[in-house]
Amino acid sequence: MPTDKYIKNYIDGTLVPPGSGKYLDNYNPSTGKVYSYIPDSAADDVQKAYEAAERAFPEWSKSGLRKRFRILQRLADIIEQNLEEFARAESIDSGKPISMSRSVDIPRSHQNFRFFATAILHFSSESHHMEGRAINFTLRQPIGVVGCISPWNLPLYLFSWKIAPALATGNCVVAKPSEMTPMTAHLLAKACIEAGLPPGVLNIVHGLGPKAGQAIIDHPKIKAISFTGGTSTGKQIAQKAAPMFKKLSLELGGKNPNIIFADCDFDQMMVGTLRSSFSNNGQICLCGSRIYVERPIYEKFKEELVKRTQFLKVGDPFSSVTDLGALVSKSHMEKVMSYLALAEVEGGSILCGGEPVPMKGEFEEGYFLRPAVVEGLAYDCRTNQEEIFGPVVTIAPFDTEEEVLKYANSVQYGLSATVWTQDISKANRVAEKLEAGVVWINCWLLRDLRTPFGGMKSSGVGREGGLEALRFFTEPKNVCIKY
Repeated sequence: MPTDKYIKNYIDGTLVPPGSGKYLDNYNPSTGKVYSYIPDSAADDVQKAYEAAERAFPEWSKSGLRKRFRILQRLADIIEQNLEEFARAESIDSGKPISMSRSVDIPRSHQNFRFFATAILHFSSESHHMEGRAINFTLRQPIGVVGCISPWNLPLYLFSWKIAPALATGNCVVAKPSEMTPMTAHLLAKACIEAGLPPGVLNIVHGLGPKAGQAIIDHPKIKAISFTGGTSTGKQIAQKAAPMFKKLSLELGGKNPNIIFADCDFDQMMVGTLRSSFSNNGQICLCGSRIYVERPIYEKFKEELVKRTQFLKVGDPFSSVTDLGALVSKSHMEKVMSYLALAEVEGGSILCGGEPVPMKGEFEEGYFLRPAVVEGLAYDCRTNQEEIFGPVVTIAPFDTEEEVLKYANSVQYGLSATVWTQDISKANRVAEKLEAGVVWINCWLLRDLRTPFGGMKSSGVGREGGLEALRFFTEPKNVCIKY
């Protein structure tokens, strides 16, 4: 399944160029050079995709659970059988180490299709008996044509996370991947053709958010939007979609606290904290970017974190010794570095990292940055309040539970939090008071696909995952039968 230099849209079961004939440059972050081209799609491309989905919906929605199960399982098989090709494409497109693409991104992508293919077979609805009078039962029916828009940080992982439950529940989809990481979505289109997915059931339109993405949101007959991305974009989507009464699932930003108590298992905590700080260059909405450490172990923790951070290998994504690859784009690297400059202005000290990594040969113009640890900032400064989304963490000591909960809950976001302690009572007490949709105790990014996923406050609206996703992509209808 080789990659193509010119990516195409996938509409009505066929790979097609954009109606305008225009293409956008697609950069390899590791080299800083254009390596492929993506369609610069617009509203007319989205309209064609919608029309194909509308035609396909009556048959697909009535095709039966087992047919949808078999097709989604075949699609998962194809992704798994071509794991190396998908992983290589993901790493070229995003700059992440291929070790991560092989072990996380692509395995999770085919697991998403398998999970929801199976989950739909077990999805059930409720009944309510009115004694001696009537029975009520709930029908859960597919919505129709829905829109799925995914981000660049976990490209196929999150794209499939939305598409799989939408298809499993009998909807047809118009989807847009990020314009910065389009290649695995293109490979997914080829896999759909090979798997025998009926034409029009899934349509993938590439392009810019303000053009192709906005056209999906604006379309009056696309009845639901599932979006993962920045909070500011989420606000714009909500403002546009709410008057049109579209169903919305918005998984937005995070500025997640990592709370470390003195009674933690120190070695286990250090391994977990390094992962939660810098996995995928900190370009995961669940990364713990604000680290609060109970004062008795603060100095020990600081010394160890700086040492381990300095040992991380930044470089060639295809090297077996690389820990961190390139950031996704030049503009994103500049944004991250601007926050490091701001941190110093706000009184912080950069204990390690924060500078570009000089590279040679083909990687000389790539977007490589050493991971940074920052100390000495107030909990309510901009660096500690705004989402950086890069390899930057701040650290600070605390003395009491009350104090650290104040720090943790001070931001506008409420996506996730991590707590390290051996005291189960303390863990439950703190978890209950944290304003976060996901709380990990003595672990990080341990995910059961059956559980609800999403955030509070400015981190989003609604929940994804498990039955929550199946509920989102269906409309409940009560039927009352009197007897």
